[in-house]
Amino acid sequence: METHDWNAEELRRHGAAAMEWVAHYLENIRDFPVLPRMKPGDLVDALPREAPLEGEPVEAIFADFEAKILPAVNHWNHPRFHAYFSVSASGPGIVGELLSAALNVNGMLWMSCPAAVELELVVMGWLRQWLGLPEAFFGMIHDTASTSTLHAIGAARAAADPALREEGASPGLVLYTSEHAHSSVEKAAMALGIGRKNVRKIPVDESWRMRPDLLEKAVREDRQAGRRPFCVVSTVGTTSVASVDPVAEIQEVAGREGLWHHIDAAYGGAAAMLEENRWMLAGAERADSLVMNPHKWLFTPIDCSAFFCRRPEMLREAFSLTPPYLASKEDPRAVHLMDYRIALGSRFRALKLWFVMRHFGYRRVCAIIRQHIAWAKELAAEMAAHPKLEVAAPVLMSLVCFRHREGDEATRRLMQRVNESGVAFLSGNVLGGRQVARIAIGNIRTAREDVRTTWEAVRRAAEEA
Repeated sequence: METHDWNAEELRRHGAAAMEWVAHYLENIRDFPVLPRMKPGDLVDALPREAPLEGEPVEAIFADFEAKILPAVNHWNHPRFHAYFSVSASGPGIVGELLSAALNVNGMLWMSCPAAVELELVVMGWLRQWLGLPEAFFGMIHDTASTSTLHAIGAARAAADPALREEGASPGLVLYTSEHAHSSVEKAAMALGIGRKNVRKIPVDESWRMRPDLLEKAVREDRQAGRRPFCVVSTVGTTSVASVDPVAEIQEVAGREGLWHHIDAAYGGAAAMLEENRWMLAGAERADSLVMNPHKWLFTPIDCSAFFCRRPEMLREAFSLTPPYLASKEDPRAVHLMDYRIALGSRFRALKLWFVMRHFGYRRVCAIIRQHIAWAKELAAEMAAHPKLEVAAPVLMSLVCFRHREGDEATRRLMQRVNESGVAFLSGNVLGGRQVARIAIGNIRTAREDVRTTWEAVRRAAEEA
C-alpha cells in the first residue's frame, strides 16, 4: 500500500544509518569540544529564512545536520559536561526513547493507551521502592522537576483553599522554602497566582540547610499578621551546593502547622537511594509530595521527572476536568493520568525508564552513583591541597563547589579558560556573596580519567588566572 511516508525499506536504511551515527557519536564523543565555538546568531544566519516548498532527500538533511547543527550543540552527553547537573542518555534509555517515538501514543486516559498508563504506574512503583517511600505515594511522570513542583504546590493550594476550584484563589497564602531553593519554587508561585512576595525564603545554617526554627518563627509571624501559611518546600540536593535540608525536622513543623510538605529531590534523590545515604530522606515517608529526576542521575534521556504524591485526591481536586469527549467507562483499576495533571497529552516516558531500570538494576545503579560520589570527594581533596584553590562547600554528593583564592574575578577567569578550551564545561554560582565554580559528575560514560582530565584543565587555569 502506497503512503506518503517512508516505506519499510527506506525506514530500515535511514534508521540503520541514524543508529550507526549515534553509536559512532557516543563512541567518539570525547573528540568533540564540550562547548560549541560559536557566537549567538551563527546558526540562525547559516539556515534558510524560509521553509522549503519542495521536499528534500534525507541525505541532504543529514548532511546539514552534521555541517551546521552539530557544531552548535553543547554536548550534554559528553563525559566532561560538568555544568549545572549532568544528564546522560544511556544506551537502554536511547532504545526506549526510539520505541516510544515509534509507538507515538498518548497516555492521557487508560483507554487511550493501557500500556503507557499501566507501565508508568509500575515503574513509578519500582522507583518508589528504590527511594524507600511507602506504598501510599502515588507516582506519575512529568517532563521536568519544575512541572512536578508546580503540581505539588497546586495541590497544596487546593488543599488550603477549597473554594479555589470554582471561585478562584483567595489572597493571603504564603509559601516557604530555603534561600537556596531552586528557582522553580518561585516560578510555580508566579504561575499559580500566589506571587513572589508571598514566598518566604528561610535562612540556612552553616551547612547551607534550611533552619526549621526560623521556618516555625516565620509561620507564626505570618499567622499573627493574618496571612495563611499553606506549603513548605524542602530540598535534598540544592543546585547551589547539593546541601540537604533537615527533612524530618521540617516535616515536624509542617505537621504541627498544617502545611503541605513538598520535597525537591530532583538531583539528590538518586544519591538517597544508596543505603548509606538513606538519612537524606528520613521523614520523607510523612511528607505530602516528592520529586526526583531520572534524567539527571538515573541515565534516562531527558525529559523524565518522577513525581510522587501521598494525597493524589488533592491533585484531582486541583487539575481534574473531564469533557464529554473524554468520558470513559469507570473501572476501579482504570487510572486516567489526565485527572492528576495540567497536561492532557502524555508521552510514553515510562518506556525508557523501564528499559533503564531493568537493564541496570538497583545494585548497578547504586554502584555507579557511589563511584561518582567517590570521584567528587577525591577531586575536592586535590583542590583543597592546591595553594591557589579552596573548596567552598562540603561534598555530600557528586557536586564540587570551589573558588580561586585570589577572588571572584580569578574564579571567573578560571571558568572561562576551562570552558573555552573545550576540554570540559563548568558552571558558576554565587555562594555567601562570593563567586564559585561548580563541577558536577553524573554522566554514565564519565570515567575516572575524565575527572582527572578536568582536574588538569582546572589546575592549569588556576595557575594562569
